[in-house]
Formats: sequence, C-alpha cells, structure tokens
Amino acid sequence: MARLTESKQPRKQRKAYFQAPLHRRQKLMTAPLSRELREKYGVRNLPVRKGDKVRVVRGDFKGKEGEVVRVDLREYKIYVDGVTIEKADKTPVFRPLHPSKVEIIELKLDDWRRKIIERRGVSREAQVEGEG
Repeated sequence: MARLTESKQPRKQRKAYFQAPLHRRQKLMTAPLSRELREKYGVRNLPVRKGDKVRVVRGDFKGKEGEVVRVDLREYKIYVDGVTIEKADKTPVFRPLHPSKVEIIELKLDDWRRKIIERRGVSREAQVEGEG
C-alpha cells in the first residue's frame, strides 16, 4: 500500500487514511488478481473499477462472483452484482464490500489500464532480472 504519511503513529496513519483526497483513495481501492490473471499480466493487484468481474473471498458471500456495479471512494466500498441483502420490506439492496475482500477474475480493459499493466509488468520483469 502506498504510504499516506511519514508518521509511524497509528493515530496519524488512520487520520491520513480517512482524510485522504479522492485521487489517493483510488490507489487504496485495490484488489488482488486471480492466479490466472497474475500469471498472464505479471501484476499482483490493481485498483477495482466498475465493470470488473470479481469473486468474494471473505465473509458471508464467500465464493460469489459478479460484476462490480459501483465503486464508492468516499466509503472505501464496492458493490457487486449478486451480493445483496434483503431489507425488512423484502427489497434487495447491495451489500457493500471492501475491495481487499475480493479478487479480480476478469478485467475490463481499456487503453489506460493496458498502459498501467504494461508499465508495472515491465518494472516487475526488470526487478526479477536484477535479482538473478
């Protein structure tokens, strides 16, 4: 995770996390990629976007798969199609999930995302070559 502040104090870490501007929150809203995608792209995790297909890996909905319907940067939550709870009047509502509790199984690729994957994949390859 990207450092939000220089301080090591938990109090200041929490303050920085909850008062982070939206452009920094986008980076914090990352989810790991599935094994297949990790091998294919050489990237471990990416920020979750609307349209990605994800699998829930923790909680009551573990194992459920669906498309990301909404990403809420203010609340640090995502909403997944098929992950719903019933209200008292029986109307279904989406159950908010933290992106760290899901894994991305299918990416919605566009030009920006391809560039990010290429850039990060190349830097990973350079690190591996440097170690060997």
